[in-house]
Amino acid sequence: MIDVDAMFPVMVINDLEAVKQFYEAVFGFTAVFYDSNFYLHLISPNKSIQLGFLLPNLVNQPEFLHPIMSTQGYVISLEVKDAALAYSEAKGMDLNIAMALKQEEWGQIHFMIQDPAGIHVDVVQHLAPAAN
Repeated sequence: MIDVDAMFPVMVINDLEAVKQFYEAVFGFTAVFYDSNFYLHLISPNKSIQLGFLLPNLVNQPEFLHPIMSTQGYVISLEVKDAALAYSEAKGMDLNIAMALKQEEWGQIHFMIQDPAGIHVDVVQHLAPAAN
């Protein structure tokens, strides 16, 4: 068995600086590694979430990492304590809202925004199961 310590996606995008500014300003992430010619690695304030972003067409990378990733069918979900409050804050920051706040029958309240790279971010609150 391979013992894993952490997991994070690495997304191939065009503009590291715009994404860096977005996740720092909107979610309080910190860049723990940033080289504007190569790679950005972010970590959440509570250090439980990591995100990696890589520029396309780097000669030192395998061919499969050269193209920009498709944002279709891909979403980053970030769990919050209060989705309604987060939605109000997102609207106040004039973020690109891709899906308005809604409550799902399976026990979530969530909305989606789109980051500068076109990646959808699902901001989700899980509700306590209803008592029977």
